[in-house]
Amino acid sequence: MNLDSFKKHVLPLNKKLFHYAYLLLKNRSEAEDAVQEVCLKLWKIRDSLENFNSIEAFAIKVTRNWCLDRIKAKKPLYVENYLSWSEQDSGVSDPYRSLEQEEHWNMLLRVLDQLPEQQRMIVHLRDIEGLEFEEIAEIMDMNINAIRVTLSRARTKIKEELTRYE
Repeated sequence: MNLDSFKKHVLPLNKKLFHYAYLLLKNRSEAEDAVQEVCLKLWKIRDSLENFNSIEAFAIKVTRNWCLDRIKAKKPLYVENYLSWSEQDSGVSDPYRSLEQEEHWNMLLRVLDQLPEQQRMIVHLRDIEGLEFEEIAEIMDMNINAIRVTLSRARTKIKEELTRYE
């Protein structure tokens, strides 16, 4: 893979890699470092990247492994404030509606924080990043059916908790 091909296929993934790293590390500068390190690793093995079915799935898997290694090197860290990188501004001008949306958003964050880490990661990869089941299976080292079951259980739990809140 040459420089132009690398720029075309790998560098556009930086935003997704950053969000995923931030989800795991909960620190902006560490997430930026993770993306930098992953891009450097991918550049070093650029000649073999074409052997992978999905460069994106492989890049996310490398990011996941780098972040987990970083977490293991420190004290145990629990993933907090899921989706805190996401913008909450909906452009709504009505302050009551805005407050209501903010309350719903905060409740969703609390519900997501209560999910087991594996469920939280799968929900993020599928519903936020929009990855296919095959890519998630490759990233998580899981069977596709196990991914579907885990995602279904997570969504059911989210629905139950949000319904109970309302």
